Amino acid sequence: MDQARIIEAFHQGHCIDAWQLFGAHFSYEGAEGVRFTVYAPHARNVSVIGSFNNWDGSEARMERTGFSGVWSIFLASAKEWDSYKYRIEDINGKLIDKSDPYAFYSETRPENASKIYNLHDIRWDDEEWMRTRSAGYDRAVSIYEVYAGGWKKNGKYPYTYGMLEENLIPYVKEHGFTHIELMPLNEYPFDGSWGYQASGYYSCTSRYGNPTEFARFVNACHKAGIGVIMDMVPVHFVKDAFGLRKFDGQALYEYRKPEDAESQWGTLNFDLWSEEVRSFLISSAMFWCSVYHIDGIRMDAVANMIYWNGNSNRGTNEGAVNFMKRLNYFIKKEFPQVMLIAEDSSDYPKVTASTLDGGLGFDYKWDLGWMNDTLKYYATDPLYRVYDHNKLTFSMAYFYSERFILPLSHDENVHGKKTVIDRMWGDYNQKFAQVKNLYAYMYAHPGKKLNFMGNEIASFREFDEKKELDWFLLSYPIHDSFLRFFTDLNRIYTSHPVLYQTDYDFTGFQWIDADNRKQSVFSFFREDDSEYLLCIMNLTSASYDVYDVPVPQKGTWTEIINTEKDIYSGCNMCNYEPLRTHTVKEPARFPQKITIRLAPFAAIWFTCPKKKVKG
Repeated sequence: MDQARIIEAFHQGHCIDAWQLFGAHFSYEGAEGVRFTVYAPHARNVSVIGSFNNWDGSEARMERTGFSGVWSIFLASAKEWDSYKYRIEDINGKLIDKSDPYAFYSETRPENASKIYNLHDIRWDDEEWMRTRSAGYDRAVSIYEVYAGGWKKNGKYPYTYGMLEENLIPYVKEHGFTHIELMPLNEYPFDGSWGYQASGYYSCTSRYGNPTEFARFVNACHKAGIGVIMDMVPVHFVKDAFGLRKFDGQALYEYRKPEDAESQWGTLNFDLWSEEVRSFLISSAMFWCSVYHIDGIRMDAVANMIYWNGNSNRGTNEGAVNFMKRLNYFIKKEFPQVMLIAEDSSDYPKVTASTLDGGLGFDYKWDLGWMNDTLKYYATDPLYRVYDHNKLTFSMAYFYSERFILPLSHDENVHGKKTVIDRMWGDYNQKFAQVKNLYAYMYAHPGKKLNFMGNEIASFREFDEKKELDWFLLSYPIHDSFLRFFTDLNRIYTSHPVLYQTDYDFTGFQWIDADNRKQSVFSFFREDDSEYLLCIMNLTSASYDVYDVPVPQKGTWTEIINTEKDIYSGCNMCNYEPLRTHTVKEPARFPQKITIRLAPFAAIWFTCPKKKVKG
């Protein structure tokens, strides 16, 4: 380890491996023990207190490293699993005890001390996965978003990392998802924050096990062909006294001005103009990619970095924007296959453009406009959908401006908003018919997919971190058949490249009829070099025994999924035989058509092999 290099890069805001120096590390000096290193430039003195010295730091005073604000000490008495903190004497002589910002492991809440952990014991055998993984632009990406503490419970306790390995991975694999996105697994004190109010940016939460057990879970995901995406919160952190707040007696990680430091969540905003804070956060992201082989990072509340406290009226926070560009640049340089995902509600341009082209450098952006418009449309009485017709067509007017992911995330299942199925208009059966229609639309629409746990079983109860999913729902045929539908949707999606290879190529999508307001029927197709996939959606309770749909090619069109099939608890008004095209007599954009049966609230997919052009 080159200590001088790390310290220099740390102060320049370019450090990508700060964890190699800071924190608690087993001896690289040839003797048993641990070296502790911390950044506290405003401190008068710093000591290490812990279970190895009875929490008395009088004999464990740290030494300054030059004029860098870095303090360090080697303690032969410290060993793995010991708990510790830094006792900091501020400039006024006040003593404050702080957990280690670079700790790899922590005590389980409500305790908050850091724990010494040897990451070098982690072993991997996922070489094939790491060699062939990609950012997924032309691959199928169907993400299952999970709160690790609430997917399933072991009695009143959440599943451990080992239990998730044994149960979650087979479930995800069985039902056709390609990736698991884990809500933050950094350490955090309050369960109700779901990890989004972090206290330990390098500390894998002890709620579900230790770092080695988490690494085994990721390794097992990779062996099963499943990618792992982690949520990261580079905007704000908890105010708890043991954490980063006034770490050395003064604002160090947060902005100095209260109006900039105070966030809308009752937390403190990171000072993203500070070079040392930038190094802290860049190194944290690199840490999870390097140490835990994470395949993607989803960054929370990007709009709150782009604009001061998320308020565009206050103007762009240029320091934070430059931080994001730098973070994404370094991750892509070291880990080009890792997905970088922005949860961004703003209309700031070029979020997914390369940093070399003036963009923020993300691979993907959540399409929150699509999500809002879509859910509002499906909540509207069909009698009035004629007035909201453009809510389902508008997304394609801007879609190719960024690389979008279509999210129906945890945010759409909490805080009184109702769950996805419960937002649908109508009675119990009508809700099921329409939520199937929605998902058929979602999976046929360009863009990668994300669904929160419980969406796939049509959960009516909002997410509650204290409870597991309502798995008993699967004892009801309508919920069980919905899970079958969701599984089939995932499997068809992942087995038909036409649905994902051309996601971000405007030649891969075309409306057939985007303007049928009177009947509220939509039709479009996806295409690649080998196949057409046609999607027709009926958004009213009317049915049609004869409904003509123009198609882009003469030939035979085969129904591959129908939301109203009986196995999905539908009315079984389907198109059982392959359909031959008919020539349209009058001049038309598409000279061929097929005649289909279209059930109330049905969504149907047809495919047709693409004819090769004779050359």
